[in-house]
Amino acid sequence: MTSLTQFPEDLPQTDNFLDIVLNQTPLIDVRAPVEFQQGAFSSACNLPLMDDKEREAVGICYKEQGSDEAVKLGHKLVNQQVKEPRVEAWKAYISANPNALLYCFRGGMRSKISQQWLNDAGCDITRLKGGYKAFRRYLIDYIDNIPALFAARNIQPIILAGRTGTGKTLVLQHIENQVDLEGLANHRGSTFGRHFDPQPTQINFENKLAMALIQFVESDAQHKQLIVEDEARNVGSLNVPLKLFDFLKTGQRIVLETPLSERIDITLDEYVKVAQQEYATLQDWVDFMTAAFSRIQKRLGGERYQRVVEFFEAAMVQQHKTGELEGHRPWIEILLVEYYDPMYDFQMEKNNHPVLFSGNIEEVVAYIKSLINEA
Repeated sequence: MTSLTQFPEDLPQTDNFLDIVLNQTPLIDVRAPVEFQQGAFSSACNLPLMDDKEREAVGICYKEQGSDEAVKLGHKLVNQQVKEPRVEAWKAYISANPNALLYCFRGGMRSKISQQWLNDAGCDITRLKGGYKAFRRYLIDYIDNIPALFAARNIQPIILAGRTGTGKTLVLQHIENQVDLEGLANHRGSTFGRHFDPQPTQINFENKLAMALIQFVESDAQHKQLIVEDEARNVGSLNVPLKLFDFLKTGQRIVLETPLSERIDITLDEYVKVAQQEYATLQDWVDFMTAAFSRIQKRLGGERYQRVVEFFEAAMVQQHKTGELEGHRPWIEILLVEYYDPMYDFQMEKNNHPVLFSGNIEEVVAYIKSLINEA
């Protein structure tokens, strides 16, 4: 059996990151949990070689006593008793995912050790050349190259614009040639847009965004238009990489026009009915909404803020009594008409973007699909 730090030269590696993204290849991430939480890949499962405490101890030893002593300590901490269940966990994952690959941070010792232990146990696996760092670099470079890639493949970015509540997300759900920035960021893109489940880290958002763009650009469909929703650069606590954001904003606009009554319906369903179901208790949602109102109090102005809060409180009284949600319509209408619409009008007048098409949900979906058919 190969020792802890001696490896044959022919342990298989791959750096075909494009294939990994397109096939959504399952990955075993053998880094410590704390590293995985900071940034990972959507198809990865964290099955660490060392846990957080073991990694920290080895790191301290490396700084104070050098590489050889750190290796000795790692061998001592991950002894045979500790090693066996970790190898079994890797084997079980590979059994369920025969095409799985393995990586550590730089494709160095930790992934080599894991790969060799699996080999000793009669289970072959390929590791990522350069590890997490190389794959992450590939994804970031891909995002940076989007303007050049789009130019080379004659792909045009198109912005789906429209007032708050017009149903832009509903349109995206009915078309193929889109990337849903809000979905990737796990946020509805407004003060009230936070989901109960937390947003990904900025690193994970960028990784997911890069993979979505790769799957779009390299798709066999060879789309000639990419539709993205009109967003600010910040989506909740996350931000779209600046170079990509500026490029997407150069696209022509398709403007979604929806009557106010339907906008209230859509907002009521998404921001009240669906949102309430995400929270453990109704009071948790009320607390979130109350905090959201407070965050925009200054921009609302005292009188308008007071009206919104009073209507909201009245709606909650009615909901507690009858279970009905219709009482939420008045405060939603105030926010749409008196708060969000003026901001939208200002941005449209300020930027004066060319409008390619405008219409209701059905008309916009049909128009986008016609663009696909013409390509």
